[in-house]
Amino acid sequence: MSKVLLVHAKGGPPLGHVLSRTAARAEVHLLALSALPPTVAGAARRLCASVVTPTDAQRSDLVSLIVSRAESVGADAVLTFSEYAVVAVAEACEALGLAGAGGAAALARDKRLMRRTWQQHGLPQPEFRAVATEEDLHEAARALPCPMLLKAAWSAGSTAHQIITAPHEASAAWRRSRQVMAESAQLGYAELHVAEAEADFVVEQIVTGAVADWFDEPGWGDYVSVEGVVADGTFHPVCLSGRMPTVEPFTERAGITPALLSPDAQDRIVALARQAVDALGLRDCGTHTEIKLGPDGAMWLIETAARFGGAMTVPQIEEVFGLDLVGMLVDQLLRRPVAWPQQALTPARARGAAGSLVVLAVDGRGEAWQDRRVWDFPAVAQHVPLSPGSELSVVAESSLADGDLVPVYDPAAGANTMAALCLLSATDPRTVLRDFETLVDALPRVLPAAHRAEVSL
Repeated sequence: MSKVLLVHAKGGPPLGHVLSRTAARAEVHLLALSALPPTVAGAARRLCASVVTPTDAQRSDLVSLIVSRAESVGADAVLTFSEYAVVAVAEACEALGLAGAGGAAALARDKRLMRRTWQQHGLPQPEFRAVATEEDLHEAARALPCPMLLKAAWSAGSTAHQIITAPHEASAAWRRSRQVMAESAQLGYAELHVAEAEADFVVEQIVTGAVADWFDEPGWGDYVSVEGVVADGTFHPVCLSGRMPTVEPFTERAGITPALLSPDAQDRIVALARQAVDALGLRDCGTHTEIKLGPDGAMWLIETAARFGGAMTVPQIEEVFGLDLVGMLVDQLLRRPVAWPQQALTPARARGAAGSLVVLAVDGRGEAWQDRRVWDFPAVAQHVPLSPGSELSVVAESSLADGDLVPVYDPAAGANTMAALCLLSATDPRTVLRDFETLVDALPRVLPAAHRAEVSL
């Protein structure tokens, strides 16, 4: 039986989903760079031939650690679904002579390199500047039009994002973004391979989206993501995911599969995603490309990742389109034949719709809840009215335990202040969107109020 070394770190699809699909295709050896979620630890012991948690000293040379472990277990493939381990795993696969994202993986991780590559290929994107020091930021603030967005070059989950509306705000934004990156590293949400990655930033022009030019009804966000894969250097789009509007500054609230777009709009978006992925030169990996939708058909590339979309994107695709992307990628890396889609699947091919909602202490207008609340999914399930046929569940490994205090939303920390991740299955994308709007509005009413003692802890 083929052997796979699965490198686990924070982020990406739920580990329980990944483990079960990988174990169905090969013998799994787990290298845990992050602690296993308590809800998954038992499954890991049952499904994996080995589970190894390296010491801090062993992590100092992550590529060598992965190579050594892969050789020790006789791995025929090495893979990860975490943004923070993508580069290390790609380099390890190169050293081992195994299929992987390839030597260009860093171009799909470091936002500075990504934007420079797209600039060289003449692809549409916001105007930008790489930023390594506070003085660099001041120079960029004088050169670029305001408002602009400061973001960490190696971040994920909208962490360390700061909107700068005038040049005099640059110093405060710089200090806050660096502070958030340090805090994220303590939580395990940081690049695991590149030294001092928390010091690398990029600042870019904020472009204006136009939802009404792309969607027939209000409520959708002004960007989408193209989910796909690169197999033997060829990009295969799988489908498009729609969004709810982001929470200030640009924290993602929900992803919906499929995106409710016309065939012509989907074709144009996929064509740009193909150009973006092709320019990066990836070889064998999942892809997740975010694109901003502007007026009169304008589009701008936000970013591409050399891995599948996070949160519940992968399980949603399996539910709606019947594609086990995890198992298919395992087969691809093991050099087995895989029937990847020849073109992106459309809403007409979908079996219903599914979406995942990040629970943040912010209402539908983007305003913070007026008081503190305690997470209680049974209360949500009982008291939030959903559409007929809709089913809501909570992703336990990505959520607080019932009874835990919901964090105050911090715009700079982004998804670091999430309370839970919910999955909704419904008859169509419109219903998912409307039910999520209902859920967001209802949460501060149906969740139990926190006691003063809890808030003061």
